[in-house]
Amino acid sequence: MIIFGTKGYVYQLAMLMLLCGQCGNPAAHTLRKRVTKFTLFFVPLFPVSSKYVTQCTFCGAERRVERAEAERLQAQAQQGGNPAYGQGPGQGPGQGAGGMSPQQNPYQQ
Repeated sequence: MIIFGTKGYVYQLAMLMLLCGQCGNPAAHTLRKRVTKFTLFFVPLFPVSSKYVTQCTFCGAERRVERAEAERLQAQAQQGGNPAYGQGPGQGPGQGAGGMSPQQNPYQQ
């Protein structure tokens, strides 16, 4: 008898200060990677799928992001500035997350 299946893993990649598209509040967002791995006899062997999501810590809304955007957001968080939120230097009033003006912010609807 062969036992096989899948198991999900969640990795937190970064904390970012973004403007939430759901509630409209500037809040911390977690950037997470969800990986589903194929298992054989309860041993994870290889990844089957990967998904990236951001979640607002204020309202809990999740938004799926593409891999390229997730890598860009993770690099932005690691560049310095506020290490807790990944804001870059020069983030002033009137600018949205990551030094973008509110019109350029992809998280605002």
